[in-house]
Amino acid sequence: MAVKFHILTLFPDMFNIFNESIIGRAVANGILEINTVNIRDYTKDKHKKVDDYPYGGGAGMVMAAQPIVDSIRAVKSNSCGKVIYLGPRGRTFNEEVAKELAKEKELIFLCGHYEGIDERVYKYIDDEISLGDFVLTGGEMACIPIIDSISRLVPGVLSSSESYIEESFYNNVLEYPQYTRPPVFEGYAVPEVLLSGHHEKIRKWRRAISLKITKTKRPDLFSKLELSSEDYRLLKEFLQSEDNF
Repeated sequence: MAVKFHILTLFPDMFNIFNESIIGRAVANGILEINTVNIRDYTKDKHKKVDDYPYGGGAGMVMAAQPIVDSIRAVKSNSCGKVIYLGPRGRTFNEEVAKELAKEKELIFLCGHYEGIDERVYKYIDDEISLGDFVLTGGEMACIPIIDSISRLVPGVLSSSESYIEESFYNNVLEYPQYTRPPVFEGYAVPEVLLSGHHEKIRKWRRAISLKITKTKRPDLFSKLELSSEDYRLLKEFLQSEDNF
């Protein structure tokens, strides 16, 4: 059964990006299902308006409650998915949140616009997620990377579990450096261990370098790690010198 994403938006064409690449293949193979719902289709305004001036004055427009709530009800009539609003009050999205949401069979994303949504819509929202402490032109711009991140964790979307288990952030460790041909480019050589064919040495090197990069670049992540005895040994053994890079 496909994992289903329902996206409530004013700009459904923005999500055509999911017809491409890895996500597009997963949709074609029936692993994912991505449905866009145009909120404007549910407005009762004869001019198809979905926004209005805010009570009390202020700049910009506010998305009205009626078309949003009716679009939510329409989707919920055939879906048991949680309604997630992409808004600034929500918890910050990260890999742990992606893992949590990847366990769901259906999710409904609400993309806000303008100055936000009528406060009364929150009664129909189960969760709120923010991409970070910065402003975007609309919820669609946050929804795309969030769905992409969740989808990568759905079984069958990637070619193997290794494709995401060793990625940056999956276990609070940044990914090790990657190299491809040629072995020497403009005087810079690929580390010899990667050319050795010795899988255990390569595994240890990659783990050690991942730990070093994380400690250097993201000490906040490194502080959350529970290092094993092997990790301590690798850090001492491999990272005495910058030559190991």
